[in-house]
Amino acid sequence: MKTIKVLLFSLATIFFLTFSYSAVSAHAPDLHEGVSGSEVTELQAKLQKLGYFHLAPTGYYGSITKDAVVQFQRDFGVKATGFTGPLTREKMKQVDMMARTVHGEARGEIFEGKVAVAAVIMNRVQSRVFPSSTYGVIFQRNAFTAVNDGQYWLTPNASAYRAVREAAKGWDPSSGATYYYNPVTATDQWIFTRSTIKKIGKHVFAR
Repeated sequence: MKTIKVLLFSLATIFFLTFSYSAVSAHAPDLHEGVSGSEVTELQAKLQKLGYFHLAPTGYYGSITKDAVVQFQRDFGVKATGFTGPLTREKMKQVDMMARTVHGEARGEIFEGKVAVAAVIMNRVQSRVFPSSTYGVIFQRNAFTAVNDGQYWLTPNASAYRAVREAAKGWDPSSGATYYYNPVTATDQWIFTRSTIKKIGKHVFAR
């Protein structure tokens, strides 16, 4: 009986330490107040494109950068710690992927149309019909022309990033669409069978 109690205690201790380590490491600081360098400059440039950082990148992580990170975290559903732990870094990667897709798919569209494309990506992530991750949705086979023809790899501009930000904050100009297409250039006849919701710019949004 004593041996069993010792074993149970050991297992409970391991579980507690593992859980505690996971919880701590999930929010472990990466870039934070007081640090400097090229990674901070890159972070500031990205926050600038998103509309959170309103100065030229300095490479120093001060209170202004911290406040910008907090705003980003709040808008994108990450705990507002003010530093870039793993959860924030992962969300930044997702934002990059969405911005690349928006830029590749809709850079000639009005801002509302860009937000609508970002919203479609988010609607797909939330739908049971599509993959449940941003990566899975964007890189699903033949899902986005920009991925197929390489335009995905173009450098997104500030408009693309801010479109992603607006979609993350809840603006959905597509009214819940999970598909969109350009009726002039679309070659897959199947897309024309989807129920049309609205047209924004050159894109028709559908479900």
